[in-house]
Parts: sequence; structure tokens; C-alpha cells
Amino acid sequence: MQSVLDTLDSVILGKPEQVRLSLACVLARGHLLVEDVPGVGKTTLVKTLARALGLDSKRVQFTNDLLPADILGTAIFDNNTHSFKFHPGPVFTNILIADELNRGTPRTQSAFLQAMEERRISLDGLTRDLPNPFFVVATQNPREQIGTYPLPESQLDRSLMRIHMGFPSPEFELELLKGHRKNAEDIPVILNQTEILRLQSEAEKVHCSDLVVKY
Repeated sequence: MQSVLDTLDSVILGKPEQVRLSLACVLARGHLLVEDVPGVGKTTLVKTLARALGLDSKRVQFTNDLLPADILGTAIFDNNTHSFKFHPGPVFTNILIADELNRGTPRTQSAFLQAMEERRISLDGLTRDLPNPFFVVATQNPREQIGTYPLPESQLDRSLMRIHMGFPSPEFELELLKGHRKNAEDIPVILNQTEILRLQSEAEKVHCSDLVVKY
């Protein structure tokens, strides 16, 4: 885990707390919502996380004309078999990067509420399981920006953590301007699907006293 943290810190400069929380969210089988203004590294964080964990990831750029079928998939008629064939959407992956989630309309935002809660989707009368593990790592722009829609409580409730990136300190901003950081594509793959499932099982065994639970 320390190797993963060190690798993420080499790309996301000066944000050790946000990096640590993101990794903790993965181990706790939760979904992550990263909120802040454009240009502070939200998308870089989630892309780097997916790369280091060695999981299959897909990115959806939310816009106001995005449809639910663009996320879940759709059934298309096949002339050869004279039947409908399901073409899975980007939600069928280990890490779904929902970039600028609140730029999508409420109808599109709600398209994968079931996916976030149950790790499966119901479409055309059939229920299809999503890959295991499955996480949604979403970024959100401030609500006062033009072209955004507020996320409903049901959507926020499905996110285990909601973190803010914040602006970098002058020291790290200077390093960024000099180009002294790695790109997400250049870092090594450290974990894999089997190891992450094992680590999640280990995390479930962590003891938590009743005093902490009551607090």
C-alpha cells in the first residue's frame, strides 16, 4: 500500500491527504466524489488511481446531451440472428471515471444509481452483474458554475467520501510549472484485481470498538 501511495504522490503533488483518502475509499468498497474548480487535478487523481491499481477503467465525460444508454448500454437489432443483441456501455468496468458528473442532466445522473448501490443494472427486463470490484470515481464542479445541475441526495448518499482538492501550495505550484511531475500514463501498475479483492477482505477484519461506532 505504501508503494501505491508513493506512486500516486509522485503525480499528485502536495495532496497526500486526498491521495490517502482515495485509496482508503477503494479498500472500503465505497464510491468517491471529488469536488473542486476545474484545473486542480481532479481527473488526474482518478486516472492515476486507476493506473496504479491495475484495474480496467473507462471514462465518461458528462455533458447536458448525454443519455442513460450512453452509460449503461443498449440493445441493437441484429439482422443475422433476427434478435436484439446487448452492447454494454462503459459502466461495465472496474473503475468508472464520471468526469464532471454534475454537468449531466438529472435523468442521466440517475441512470447508474442502481449500479452504485447494487453493483448491477436492470435493463430490458434483465439484470446484469457488473465486474468485481466496481467503483465510481466522480468529479464535480462547483454548483455556481454555468451548465451544472445539483446532484440529488440519493446520488450523494451513494458516495462514501466527498473530498476537495484545493489549490496547490506555492512550493508545489512551482514544481508543476517546471514540469517536475510524472504523468498518469508513465507510472507502473502496482496491484491487480485479485490483490485488491484480498486487501478489501483484510480491511473488513479491522476491529472498531463500540465507543468509536457510537461516536
